Amino acid sequence: MISVILLQVVRVLGLAILAFLVAFSITPLVVSFIERLRLKKRIKPASEVPVFARLHKSKEGTPTMGGIIIWATVLILAVLFWLLDGLVPGGFWNYLNFVDRAETFVPLFALMIAAAVGFVDDWLGVRGVGPRGGGLKMRHRLMLYLALAALGASWFYFRLDWDVVRIPLVTEGLSLGWWYILFFIFIIVASAFSANETDGLDGLAGGVMLFSFVALTIVAFVLGRFHLAAFGGVIIGALLAFLWFNIYPARFFMGDTGSMSLGITIGVIAMLTNTPLLLPLFAPIFVLESGSVLLQLTSKATRKKKIFLSTPIHHHFEALGWHETKVTMRFWIVSIISVTLGLVIFFLDRFI
Repeated sequence: MISVILLQVVRVLGLAILAFLVAFSITPLVVSFIERLRLKKRIKPASEVPVFARLHKSKEGTPTMGGIIIWATVLILAVLFWLLDGLVPGGFWNYLNFVDRAETFVPLFALMIAAAVGFVDDWLGVRGVGPRGGGLKMRHRLMLYLALAALGASWFYFRLDWDVVRIPLVTEGLSLGWWYILFFIFIIVASAFSANETDGLDGLAGGVMLFSFVALTIVAFVLGRFHLAAFGGVIIGALLAFLWFNIYPARFFMGDTGSMSLGITIGVIAMLTNTPLLLPLFAPIFVLESGSVLLQLTSKATRKKKIFLSTPIHHHFEALGWHETKVTMRFWIVSIISVTLGLVIFFLDRFI
């Protein structure tokens, strides 16, 4: 048993390292593609977003859609090892192949579909097509989130017959019946929306999502979902390579093709591992960012006043005078502390 666990640890770490090298290697190609098509960040005019425009005017023209590096790396390794395992069944390629119907079909599908939708949104944004400077309207984004989430919820409920949610330290399973579908949709939409809102500073979204994926990969490994853990390891390696270029001053931005796909994938993995109620601890910045936006919108609609100088909340701290690296680093620290607490609760729930 120990040898099996050790082999799986080596597999996950090895795939993470390999993903880092692949992502690092394809970065020049992706950047060349981005620059050739002039896929560069557009900053909305000060008349629409005065605080944001003042703080981020210098970032206009920075290449965006760098999230391609992450999902392209996952796709390359998934297809490569799946094909090699099919050509030479068993052995080494089977060891590296992490494409599995029960564990990784759904998150892989969600990652790629959301990446495609995010790509379209980014494309419209940089071309100035759409309302308020370009891109999809928020209601259109939410409709797409809902459609993807409903598809996943239907698969879990009707095909996998899942309707139980584990409440850490309370009960192993609470049957929600058909309410599970609505719960699933809420988790996926919240994850996607929050990830999108978090992507606003150099290294911020990539960093906090890295810690989330580390936590979920550990959870998947402990539960014996080794293919899912390997999938998480690949994303971790690709995220690290992305962050190499995305930390301040960013060479390029993640874009919706990265934030949307990774956000939805976080939600899907949480549902697959039955840890959605630990997500606020595994992704605390998601809660802060989306919560600040919702509070601001509610306050403006009901009180005609703003609570924050600007939202999402990372812009509020920037407006207070914090340099963006200070905001990013402090949000990383909050993430590390929260993720650690979440993992402690997970282990206490499972083994005590």
